[in-house]
Amino acid sequence: NIKYLTFIWNLTFCITGSLILAIGIWGLSDKESLTSERITYLGSDPMLFFVLAGLAASTMALLGCTGALFENTCLLKLFTGGIITFVILEALGGIVLVSVQHQIKASLQDSLMVAVLRYQDDPDLQFIMDEIQAGLQCCGVESYLDWKTNLYFNCSSPGVQACGVPASCCLDPLENGTISNSQCGFGALKLEEFVAPSTIYLGGCVPQLSRWLHNHAGVIGFSCVILIAVEVGSLLLATKLLAGIAFARTLENIYILVGFGGCLLTDTFYFVLLLFFYFTIAC
Repeated sequence: NIKYLTFIWNLTFCITGSLILAIGIWGLSDKESLTSERITYLGSDPMLFFVLAGLAASTMALLGCTGALFENTCLLKLFTGGIITFVILEALGGIVLVSVQHQIKASLQDSLMVAVLRYQDDPDLQFIMDEIQAGLQCCGVESYLDWKTNLYFNCSSPGVQACGVPASCCLDPLENGTISNSQCGFGALKLEEFVAPSTIYLGGCVPQLSRWLHNHAGVIGFSCVILIAVEVGSLLLATKLLAGIAFARTLENIYILVGFGGCLLTDTFYFVLLLFFYFTIAC
C-alpha cells in the first residue's frame, strides 16, 4: 500500500532528523552555549549545524508522515513543496560552491583560524581540529607555525603549553605505542625546521584538505546523488499518494452523483406511473 510505504519512509527520516536535532541541542546545552555570556559565539558553533539540519529534516519528514497517515492533502502538498524547494536550493548551492571556490577557501581558512584561537576554550572546535589534523596528517591552517597565534601555545605564554602544538599534530601521539601522550607536541615550535618533521606534521590543513577533496571528488559526488535520489523518492511517493487520494475522492463523488441520479429517476418513474393509473381509472 502506497500510503503505509510513504508513512514508513518518512517516519525513518523523521526519527533520524530528531536524533540529529537532539545531538545538536545536547551539544549546545552541554557547553552552555545558550547562556548570555556565550550566545555571541553561537553562530560559529558547529553544533548549530546539527540543530538546523535536524530541525529541517524532522519537520519535513513529519509533514510527510502525518499527511500520509491521515491522507491529508494539505500536509502532503506542503511536504512536496518543501522537498522541491530543498532540491532547488541544493542544486543552486552546488552551482554557487563551484563558482566561488576561492571565497570558500578563504572562509575555510578563517574558520580554522578561529578553531586555532579558541582551541582550549571550545570543546567542539577542539574535537573538530584534532580530528582534522589527525585525519589529514596536518598541523595548523597553512603551517604548524599558526599555533603561535594561540594564547596558550604562544611562546610568550607562562603555561606548560608554551611553544607547543596539540597532540593531534604529532607523528606518533602514542607513548610506547599504547598510551596517549598529550604532551608530545610540547616545545615543538622551538624546534629547528630540519628537526621538527621527525616529531610533528609541518603542512597546514587547508592545503591537505584541498588535496583530499580533489582525491575524493567521486565519493562526494556519489553521496550528493544519493541524497538527491532519496529526496526524489520521497517526492514521487507523496505525489503518487496525492494522485491516489484525488482518484478515490473522484470515484466517491461519482458514486454519490449516480446514486442521487438513480433516486431521481426512480421517483420520476413512480410519479408518471401513478398519473397513468389515475387518468385510466378516471376515464
